[in-house]
Amino acid sequence: MASKSPLSANLLDELDAALAHGTVARRVETLRRVTDLFVNNAVDYSDAQIAVFDDVFDCLLTHMEASAKALLAERLAPIPVAPPRIVRTLAFDDLIEVASPVLSQSEQLDDQALIENARTKSQDHLLAISTRKVLSGALTDVLVERGNDAVVTSTVNNRGADISEHGYNTLLSRADGNDTIATCVGLRPSIPRHHYLKLVAKASASVRAKLEAAHAHHAADISLVVQQVARRVRSAPAGISQQTIIAHGLVRSLFEDGRLDENEVAKFAEAGKFDEANAALACLANVPVSVAETMMIESRSEGIFILCKVANFAWKTVKTIINMREQLAGAQLSDSATDRETYERLRISAAQQVLRFHRMQQATSEAPAA
Repeated sequence: MASKSPLSANLLDELDAALAHGTVARRVETLRRVTDLFVNNAVDYSDAQIAVFDDVFDCLLTHMEASAKALLAERLAPIPVAPPRIVRTLAFDDLIEVASPVLSQSEQLDDQALIENARTKSQDHLLAISTRKVLSGALTDVLVERGNDAVVTSTVNNRGADISEHGYNTLLSRADGNDTIATCVGLRPSIPRHHYLKLVAKASASVRAKLEAAHAHHAADISLVVQQVARRVRSAPAGISQQTIIAHGLVRSLFEDGRLDENEVAKFAEAGKFDEANAALACLANVPVSVAETMMIESRSEGIFILCKVANFAWKTVKTIINMREQLAGAQLSDSATDRETYERLRISAAQQVLRFHRMQQATSEAPAA
């Protein structure tokens, strides 16, 4: 049976007549009947039989009205074994009413086709793609780069979207000055800790600038308040993912067992593991993780110098940590020509004094209001 045509003789005759000299209405009715036949028996058809339907649909869609194409797209979209060539044709149709159902649902569209579509079609097409159950990192890269605010928001709110390191860097750039995107990115449960902290730092700077412009005579007070709010946001449970909690626990265990040293920190940094490297620095410099995070994120290299000097690290390890931060940030954050000289001139006693100041600042910001 698998070698026989899935279309009956009567339907084949009707198809020939509709294609040869049938009216639009007749072609639409034939399309409906062929679609019914496929949808009702899709799971039983072989690849060869599905290919026959692909050819038939392709012939029938020629000069077909948009409403008929849209109906076909709606009916084929949820079927995993839908004819692949016609699904692609529908997906690349300029009319979003036709393309949307298959772009948002069809399993017959692979990553390559979806990426091509996202790079070349309209914002409405991108918006439909952004609602799929699963989005690969390569696909989200295109969506957050090329998409408008609605596409970006939909992509970020999609819990099935895998966002790459490059994708997060793009999102942080787009979130600068855009409260809607910044909020969506910040609320993602899986956002890596270092990106979350950079987002908070950017948002804080934006808020500070707006408030200081509106209330210039209170600029100093406003700056202090914003910094305190930022610290509380960083330490809030919502800002700490399960992955970060696990990383901090691992480092704490190594420290308590006496197995955490400069070499381990260097390994974390070389692997780009911000959470682990940051927590390890905090342990070895004897400061809370939140203090180390503030110094790692908000300063250029000075904070790293302070932490590493107290932990008595060699310059090679310090440079590895700086390189990790620059790779994560996607930008150069320090003047490498003078960094080593600055670090080696720094006295341990001076570094310890700075850390005492940071601990005192944190204690003040966390103290309950009188």
